[in-house]
Amino acid sequence: MEKTDYFRKSKKIIQVGMLKKKIRGELLTCAESPTEFEETPGQTPETDSVISALERNGVNFIGSEVRSKTKNGKPKMSMRIDIPPTTPTRTISAVTCMLWEDLVNNPKKDGAGDFINRKTIQSAEKMIRGAFVELYRGLGLLKTYSSLNMVAFVKILKKFDKVSNQQASGNYLKSVKRSHFISSDKVVRLMDEVESIFTRHFANNDRKKAMKFLRPQHHRDSHMVTFFVGLFTGCFVSLFSVYAILAHLSGLFTPGTEAGYMETVYPVFSAFALLSLHLFMYGCNLFMWKSTRINYNFIFEFTPSTALKYRDAFLICTSLMTAVVGAMVIHLLLRSSGFSPTQVDSIPGFLLLFFIGLLICPFNIFYRPTRYCFLRIIRNIVCSPFYKVLMVDFFMADQLTSQIPLLRHMESTACYFLAQSFRTHRYETCKSGRLYRELAYVISFAPYYWRAMQCARRWFDECDPKHLANMGKYVSAMVAAGARITYANQKTELWLVVVLFTSVLATVYQLYWDFVQDWKLLNPKSKNPWLRDDLILKNKSIYYVSIALNLVLRVAWVETVTRFDVGILESRMLDFFLASLEVIRRGHWNFYRLENEHLNNVGKFRAVKAVLLPFRETDSDG
Repeated sequence: MEKTDYFRKSKKIIQVGMLKKKIRGELLTCAESPTEFEETPGQTPETDSVISALERNGVNFIGSEVRSKTKNGKPKMSMRIDIPPTTPTRTISAVTCMLWEDLVNNPKKDGAGDFINRKTIQSAEKMIRGAFVELYRGLGLLKTYSSLNMVAFVKILKKFDKVSNQQASGNYLKSVKRSHFISSDKVVRLMDEVESIFTRHFANNDRKKAMKFLRPQHHRDSHMVTFFVGLFTGCFVSLFSVYAILAHLSGLFTPGTEAGYMETVYPVFSAFALLSLHLFMYGCNLFMWKSTRINYNFIFEFTPSTALKYRDAFLICTSLMTAVVGAMVIHLLLRSSGFSPTQVDSIPGFLLLFFIGLLICPFNIFYRPTRYCFLRIIRNIVCSPFYKVLMVDFFMADQLTSQIPLLRHMESTACYFLAQSFRTHRYETCKSGRLYRELAYVISFAPYYWRAMQCARRWFDECDPKHLANMGKYVSAMVAAGARITYANQKTELWLVVVLFTSVLATVYQLYWDFVQDWKLLNPKSKNPWLRDDLILKNKSIYYVSIALNLVLRVAWVETVTRFDVGILESRMLDFFLASLEVIRRGHWNFYRLENEHLNNVGKFRAVKAVLLPFRETDSDG
């Protein structure tokens, strides 16, 4: 049954590929001349057949049934290209082109409305190029599937001969090799044809350039990355030990000096520490996904040649923390040596500016494709719901919901340096301001708001009410976060009741969604008790432990209600510890979320992603 479904899927892929080649040929004709096709007497039957075939497959020629005539009496047609409005730019462009066609082109005396913007042609060409690449990849998967099945038949028959002491494999293999599935070279011919068309139209007859798109080369793992991971790990441990000893000897955390140090240094360095911890958890996720053969590159739609590997994630994490702890040691040494506090306390700000500059650096150094991909995803999240939501977009937005303490630290740092508190050392300037307190609500709400808007956009695109239910989860989290911030400023019994009610409601909502929707666990009818039928990890007890661990870490908000009476140093360390636990919980959640997504892809035969084409089937405008 599964093989039959796969063959049907493969047949659809081949049919789509043949359609894409037809569309590409017609699109090139449109691009070389204005979008009107003048028929010569000798070409009328052939052109009519091509036009009818394209119209059946979704390419709309305006007025194709009652065609207008040119001055020479020849029929004239127009093709409308529809670029899906997946981004704000495309949406504005689509509306502008529509108004331009209606107000300017349609009143022409020929009334053809046959103008197509050059940018529209370029966008359509880019989409079709991506479709060709995905088609070629799908054909390659089908070819590999055929060869793997042939190898499986050979090994099975060899095992049969060994067990039964017979030599029957030869006769069976003859039948297998004669089958159409093995003997047909249709897939190979289609791949050659796709290569030829792609080379001719998308690579200027440069086959080497075309193969870079169709068959991207995977970079081999370098041992230098592993070496530098070990080197920076050792440097980090050594520098942190030096920092702890110096801090103890200089009496840094004594009651008289701890307040100033925690206000100047703690927000920046703890933000970097949380970021590094998240990168470390992501590296662990990449390692586990690779070990369990979860196809995360396909799920996230990453380019395999530039996608981050787990060694790279560990290298970024260790190098970042080595630089941060090194800056902490330098700050402490200069502070102890009697340098001006105004100069010394500006070191965290310079460190922050350095890493921001490195993030947006245009030079091809330090994982530029990954950095720019990260910035593009953040742009899509911040501009929700105006961008079409992909898997990687809402996955990253979920990470941001676990990094609210980091965003709050960035707020404190920005206020500290913009208000020039490092010069006056009046640390209460920020915290006593009304704008600062109001921004605390905005920053705490922002990740949940972005995620809720993504759910709204997905509901709009897919019309699935489950996305509205998911949006309700983030709205409840926003309410609970706002109640906790208000309770921190106004410790009254009324707000305590509000905090308990909203937090319990949001926690139950989140736990249900984690276990039942995101992980697809707690199925009472599963063959694996209270789990799911398909499990990647062989040890079932790991799933039960993970359920209990996620439950415990989800209720860490209780500490904000039962606040311990401790000093400022202990309070900041406790906040950092709880924030770290949330980052660890998110990294733990990531593995099972992608495991469930991978199993859904396998179960529904989604080994080839769907690629939108710039055409739609509409009624004729004639």
